[in-house]
Amino acid sequence: MTMGKRTQAAALEVRLLREGIIESKHIVQAVVCDDRGRVLTVAGNAETATFVRSALKPFQALAVTTTGTLERYDLSDRDLAIITSSHRGTIEQVRQAFNILWRADLDPSVLQCPIPPGKRSPLEYNCSGKHAGMLAVCQQRHWPLNNYLERKHPVQQLILGKVAELLRMPAEEFISAHDDCGVPTYLMQLGQIASLYALLASSSNLDMERIVRAMTHHPSMVAGDGEFDTELMRLTPGELVSKAGAEGVQCIGRLGEGLGLAIKVMDGAKRAKYAVAIHLLQQMGWITPSVAESLSEKFMNPGKYTRLEVVGELSFL
Repeated sequence: MTMGKRTQAAALEVRLLREGIIESKHIVQAVVCDDRGRVLTVAGNAETATFVRSALKPFQALAVTTTGTLERYDLSDRDLAIITSSHRGTIEQVRQAFNILWRADLDPSVLQCPIPPGKRSPLEYNCSGKHAGMLAVCQQRHWPLNNYLERKHPVQQLILGKVAELLRMPAEEFISAHDDCGVPTYLMQLGQIASLYALLASSSNLDMERIVRAMTHHPSMVAGDGEFDTELMRLTPGELVSKAGAEGVQCIGRLGEGLGLAIKVMDGAKRAKYAVAIHLLQQMGWITPSVAESLSEKFMNPGKYTRLEVVGELSFL
């Protein structure tokens, strides 16, 4: 990631208004980078560090696309989409995650992601597709299945190596921690995360291009009906790729232009990241007014008497 002399500007503020009166505020930082790692615009600080969380999933999917696992088990774009997903555990989504294991001759009992409260199977956990993809790689490579969550496991080292290569950083410099599902996640600067999404959207890598195609052709697998990622990709077919992460992380790539947007809500509020995404996408001209209006109806009005507003904009460095 490269930056100009100035690396920060005023952050964004999201306000919850109850019948026009401010009730709550969220501070949000955002960065736009190109596929050469250059920070183009920023609100807040491009060097703010955060765990990337589930926004890493399209890049964890590189373990599947670069090892011959797709071809070995005849996995489809729908399978690849569920591998990138944070799904809702619908029957359709659970069956898709199961399909990956079935094709790789694996039993669901090998999954080490949690069983959601009130559910019966780890297949219903929102990260089950990612876990199924990692296990398929392990099966194809004859790697151990019982410890695939460990940082030093070959599948996790493979993923880390892919991310390090994309960011042109030594793998040993990454700081890791376990995500809620047990898989390693990594601490990154917002500018680095935006750079990853710029690369994802640049069409310069066939493996990432296939991941993007899977996500944009099957948006219902990536999140679910009514969820932000799914609705945004449905409304902008072939134009944007979108993936949320927990604790206020939201990432979007503009396809064909090699531009990536990374958003971080400092208090982790989900509602604020969607409001900022809509605000910035409209500001940059990445969505039309009609798309912005449709998204705003779903994500800017959390209650009958409340609405969200965003104050601030991206600044050029």
